Amino acid sequence: MSSFSIDELITLHYVYPLPLNQFHKLLDEISSLHELQFLSPTKLTSILQISSEKAEKILTNYKRMLKKNLLDAYNHEGIHVIPYTDPNYPLSLFTLVDSPTVLYAKGDISLLTRRKIAIIGSRMATQYTVKALESIVPPLIEKDIVVVSGLAKGADRMAHEATIRYGGKTIGILGNGLFHIYPKENKKLATIMANQHLLVTEFPPYVGPKRWHFPLRNRIISGISEAIVVTEATVKSGTLITTDHALEHGKDIFVVPGPIDSKLSEGTNRLLREGAIPVWSGQQILDELNLFF
Repeated sequence: MSSFSIDELITLHYVYPLPLNQFHKLLDEISSLHELQFLSPTKLTSILQISSEKAEKILTNYKRMLKKNLLDAYNHEGIHVIPYTDPNYPLSLFTLVDSPTVLYAKGDISLLTRRKIAIIGSRMATQYTVKALESIVPPLIEKDIVVVSGLAKGADRMAHEATIRYGGKTIGILGNGLFHIYPKENKKLATIMANQHLLVTEFPPYVGPKRWHFPLRNRIISGISEAIVVTEATVKSGTLITTDHALEHGKDIFVVPGPIDSKLSEGTNRLLREGAIPVWSGQQILDELNLFF
């Protein structure tokens, strides 16, 4: 890290979490984060195209927080800080336009370096998803594939729980910082995953859940996964945001065909019409991916 120390980076990220493209834009102008504490608000306003009031607030808070030892505080809470320069940072995230500059994780970070497939679907998912996962998850686990999802209600929770039940490993990508659990109903599951599996987020630990955070989370789910499996989804489901990200990066979308009279099949059946791969067994996914890997 020639142009910044880890303390400088996580301090800036705590104060103002820039995506990597904006962070590089900043470094191009000041060459070193050490210079940031001496930068004028006017200059920062010009670089980041923000208001002068926001620039002044960022600089004031940055200087104040530099005096704190954030890394020790995170370590004390069992939080792994993974900057984009870290060997554990998933290389596939660099394909995103707005790659996260820093990831925060709790649990087994070695899971980030293993092969991963995302399983997602509606927050209103039914027993149909549970039944589908009985056929999809075990073959993936037998091949040591890590299951990724978003720790939301419904299909996400079902995917995490099925993976744990069958003895596999799972990663939950959060739309908030690690000091928060959302939704609260998943607190017990989140605790298990933080201890035995992995929770990951791009948001500093203090950041609470906001509606606009979840589309951002979805791009991380897609970004770290080799392929996406969709169980149930409505036409307007947030699940389709994740599949859009995956398609943009040339990843395979596997879809469980659904009953034609179910609202939760309208989104999945549309994906099938648009060229997604129908799937009802994890072995099908393995066979398809082996064509490419």
